[in-house]
Amino acid sequence: MKSASVTVLDAEGRKLSPTTPEKARRLLAESKAKLVSEEPFTIRLSYRVSLPLKPKKVERVGEGRRILLHICCAPCATYPVNRLREEGFEVTGFWYNPNIHPWMEHERRRESLVAYAEAVGLPMIWHERYEMPLFLRAVAGHEKFGERCRICYRMRLEKTAQVATEGSFDAFTTTLLISPYQDQALIREIGEEVAAQRGVDFYFENFRRGWSERGRLTKKYNLYRQQYCGCIYSEWERYNKAHIDALLS
Repeated sequence: MKSASVTVLDAEGRKLSPTTPEKARRLLAESKAKLVSEEPFTIRLSYRVSLPLKPKKVERVGEGRRILLHICCAPCATYPVNRLREEGFEVTGFWYNPNIHPWMEHERRRESLVAYAEAVGLPMIWHERYEMPLFLRAVAGHEKFGERCRICYRMRLEKTAQVATEGSFDAFTTTLLISPYQDQALIREIGEEVAAQRGVDFYFENFRRGWSERGRLTKKYNLYRQQYCGCIYSEWERYNKAHIDALLS
């Protein structure tokens, strides 16, 4: 035989890796195999070979699905964007933050997100209008931390759910879920509520596990890091907490 390789079967007839004619002849001579055919040269071993199990295909929750990611700022987008892509989602960002005050702070955060989105190839939907007056009217009389946050979360998530539905996205979520300073349970509650109203899925994941990665990526992309949540009240609390607590108590 001048065959370059020999087909090898185990005792159950399963095809194994081929071998050389020399090794095949030796196995036949030692009665460790039987000849199946000379052409093509094929032998069958006298024993069963344990084959390694084929690795199961890992199902990714976002495979084939489009998700709209509400983005509060560029640093908080870094880990969630990577994570959602790892899960197979086709990610589009959405900018809508009427709570951010003043205007120049809003623009500085938006411009930082523009640069980040370009750097990582993230398609974006931009809400062009600055709707800070709507936010201030909505929280009037509810300025305390927690009360105003519930209203703020709802404003942004309702708008995201609306845009997700209009754009035929499969789901939506928010970068607010990465911050240890935000009420994650409340965000989830409101997200699922508005999702049910709009007939679209709210995707919840505890992005907080990526908080340290957020810091690393923020430095990598040289992103603007803000010093307060966004609204005028959070700025006040950040720099003069004792005063605002006394005023709103």
